Amino acid sequence: VQLQASGGGLVQPGGSLRLSCAASGFVLNYVSITWFRQAPGKKREGISCASSSAGATYYADSVKGRFTISRDNAKNTVYLQMNSLKPEDTAVYYCATDLVRGCPSLTYDTYRYWGQGTQVTVSS
Repeated sequence: VQLQASGGGLVQPGGSLRLSCAASGFVLNYVSITWFRQAPGKKREGISCASSSAGATYYADSVKGRFTISRDNAKNTVYLQMNSLKPEDTAVYYCATDLVRGCPSLTYDTYRYWGQGTQVTVSS
């Protein structure tokens, strides 16, 4: 089981990025995936979760209305589209799963499987 997060970079405030979380070793369609982020000196924050295919999606208040989680089952990949980015969105972003169908609370962070993280920097 592996997760590969990618798509981070440097973007100006108000800009957009799309992060990818590519899965291998399991069929992503059947499980939930959660995106986290961790800024320097801050606690890791669960920001979005997508339950198994065609299921529910959840967002932290800090990103609601700006970020959208989606999946491409043919590519075994989950995406996080991030719009209207703010400097406070600067963090390392991770994807994670416990290979279960439903989404745990966004405060749950002891997942078994994690991607390696991708840096997002929002700065002018």
